[in-house]
Amino acid sequence: MDYGPLVKEEIDAGAKLAREFDKFAPIKSAFWLKASDEDQRYLYLASDGIVETNRRAAILEMLRIASNIESPYFDPFRVKIINGDNPLALAAVDINTRFPGTKPTFLGGPFGGMYADDGYLYPQPLPEVL
Repeated sequence: MDYGPLVKEEIDAGAKLAREFDKFAPIKSAFWLKASDEDQRYLYLASDGIVETNRRAAILEMLRIASNIESPYFDPFRVKIINGDNPLALAAVDINTRFPGTKPTFLGGPFGGMYADDGYLYPQPLPEVL
């Protein structure tokens, strides 16, 4: 399956989802990532508040929030919710710590123990408007 470039509408929809999800489980990092071994790009939401016992509730909350995002560019089935200790989350936090600010970081190459074809790392804390 071929994938296209990440567009502003996807970025904005992902930011909206992340900001709302942050009220349920504080976001440690949020990013879009196209791993070299995957067919498409996914939005990752990482939170220390996500554990196996509440993963189902987290997914249901994400789907509830996503149902209010009216964008043909956003697919809630392309969202992965991960714990803040996940190697991908730790890599994202490391980048945001080393390069703080309000601008996003574009990803590519080695990332969290895998190879990223491309990606987009939201700044932390999540800004109201990108």
